[in-house]
Amino acid sequence: MASRPGFLTDWPWTPLGSFKYLLLAPLVFDSIYSYATIRDHEKLLIVAVTVWRIVHSQIWISLSRYQTAKGTKRILNKSIEFDQVDRERTWDDQIIFNTLIVYLTKVYVSGTSTIPFWRTDGVILVALLHAGPVEFIYYWFHRALHHHFLYSRYHSHHHSSIVTEPITSVVHPFAEHIGYTLILGLPLITTFMCGTVSVVSIALYLTYIDFMNNMGHCNFELIPKFLFSLLPPLKFLCYTPSFHSLHHTQFRTNYSLFMPMYDYIYGTTDECSDSLYETSLEKEEEKPDAIHLTHLTSLDSIYHLRLGFASLSSHPLSSRCYLFLMKPFALILSFILRSFSFQTFVVERNRFRDLTLHSHLLPKFSSHYMSHQQKECINKMIEAAILEADKKGVKVMSLGLLNQGEELNGYGEMYVRRHPKLKIRIVDGGSLAAEVVLHSIPVGTKEVLFRGQITKVARAIVFSLCQNAIKVMVLRKEEHSMLAEFLDDKCKENLVLTTNYYPMIWLVGDGLSTKEQKMAKDGTLFLPFSQFPPKTLRKDCFYHTTPAMIIPHSAQNIDSCENWLGRRVMSAWRVGGIVHALEGWKEHECGLDDNSIINPPRVWEAALRNGFQPLLLPSLET
Repeated sequence: MASRPGFLTDWPWTPLGSFKYLLLAPLVFDSIYSYATIRDHEKLLIVAVTVWRIVHSQIWISLSRYQTAKGTKRILNKSIEFDQVDRERTWDDQIIFNTLIVYLTKVYVSGTSTIPFWRTDGVILVALLHAGPVEFIYYWFHRALHHHFLYSRYHSHHHSSIVTEPITSVVHPFAEHIGYTLILGLPLITTFMCGTVSVVSIALYLTYIDFMNNMGHCNFELIPKFLFSLLPPLKFLCYTPSFHSLHHTQFRTNYSLFMPMYDYIYGTTDECSDSLYETSLEKEEEKPDAIHLTHLTSLDSIYHLRLGFASLSSHPLSSRCYLFLMKPFALILSFILRSFSFQTFVVERNRFRDLTLHSHLLPKFSSHYMSHQQKECINKMIEAAILEADKKGVKVMSLGLLNQGEELNGYGEMYVRRHPKLKIRIVDGGSLAAEVVLHSIPVGTKEVLFRGQITKVARAIVFSLCQNAIKVMVLRKEEHSMLAEFLDDKCKENLVLTTNYYPMIWLVGDGLSTKEQKMAKDGTLFLPFSQFPPKTLRKDCFYHTTPAMIIPHSAQNIDSCENWLGRRVMSAWRVGGIVHALEGWKEHECGLDDNSIINPPRVWEAALRNGFQPLLLPSLET
């Protein structure tokens, strides 16, 4: 929002939220009907161009986020936070606005019923009109927007984003977009009035505008030097991402739309334009200090990738009702990921004090970890990622979700045994995960009910509780015997096999059934110790999140949520890896042996000392 919002700041369909695309539904149905009855394909082409513009922009978003996460040729090394993501979720409003204008013009303006597919003279005229009147008028309109009266009421909204993303280019108040539409529409209006407009000229011009807009705000340099050496005048006809990035940091320079010639003519070119361009091109891929290796969970988790839909990834993973419309897209993307991705890749970059932290994705879903045929492939991908990170000098790699499964690789121990000379430290995060659960149990608790798959974290929790004379009630004989194996006689007294469901604190892991949840008393608190949360079935009970912690405010570039966790909340397994890197610990923290859980209180204290905070229990939040 602008600092002093002016008239027509909000878009007319703002109250509709994500359902704003319903405005285009009548257009889609009308275009299909027109084609089926009178073979009018031009309305369908308008819809097709709309879809192409959305896909085109999304490609730029994904490419930009991937490239800037790697660090290669990055221009501005600052962070993007949740407020920017929320502000820029309206990036597609201008596409809806343009589509409505073009469609209504097609329907109601005479002379638009038989637009030719191609006119060479029309394409040339569009190019000349853009280079002349459009660029000139835009330059002075843009300078006017930087006058304090208009800037405070409109343009400051756009400049709130210092670090730009492709979609930053079209995030403006509604009134501002009306002005841009009038200016950029001049070539199309003129060619229509001259009778030289064509379908191709309209589609090409809109694509050119989107391409240049997205490129100018992508925050990485991609135009090679040799192009300007071969064609020196290109410097005045095509801006670079670094050229426009300076406008967002200096504000009073580099006003041009896409062609810098007017900045050169009127003396508003930033003196750092050439040097920033050259230094940005020379930036190499960044070496992280720590890597967290995660994977996709359900099919819907594709929507949650930071490289994908920014507005969706900035909220906890949920089943929003409109997502079912995107299922075909999710299926296509999942097929591409499974078929053509044979290695892990970076999806997110964060900063914490002096550390650079990366998140890498292994392109498999949770279901693949259940397949014996896929496990070997997954292990090879994890092992390759570890060796590659070790070669680059990465200090720590934490294994997230099922990448550290006991049956898969023995909590990462397999890789340490295979490569005893590893310099990188492998962390499964079990120490901190266990401590997070233990410190979530309300003070004064005398007994808890344990139910779920026996894991290393589960054993550590039960051992600590029994040592502290807290009764651990177990419902199944096999679970009781597995837990009792590593307890001494004194601790075994506090491990009780029972048939009662009365304890008000339940420690739950994978395998908790619907029937068992229904047996819990009203007001029961479910505390998960598993990687995945239990299904929420009881409205009269409280469900805590999987082991996680709130990250400090000093952590930068946090603009997406981790699966089902809230904003600025990280899983304990991921935090464990960060703490390991911060403290500079030299040992691995992984493996089947319970001794691999290295002094959990030390890890907990280190996490608190570094600013990580526990989450409030749900009963206290309400």
